[in-house]
Amino acid sequence: MLVEPGFFRTDLLTPGSTTYAPASVDDYAERTRETIAAWNSTNGHQGGDPAKLASALIQLAALDQPPARFAAGADAVQTFETKAGVLLTQANAHEALSSSLCLDNPA
Repeated sequence: MLVEPGFFRTDLLTPGSTTYAPASVDDYAERTRETIAAWNSTNGHQGGDPAKLASALIQLAALDQPPARFAAGADAVQTFETKAGVLLTQANAHEALSSSLCLDNPA
């Protein structure tokens, strides 16, 4: 089971727990600064309860058929839904062209 967690109220984002590597690719430097600032502002305000996450993981692990992928937290569900929408839009944008790429005479 792949667990994709949102933000949980832990010490992960505290200065003593997280160290960010210096930006090494100029094209990504601004985005990296924005991400670090957003994560730093999230510290102490995460909506997820780590004890509830642990309980949920125990429940899922006990299932005969646990999910292949689990969105842990409401923010993770939102991320899943956004990504699914983007992928569906991209797939539909050129569906006819994408579907026309098979061999004419498969052997």
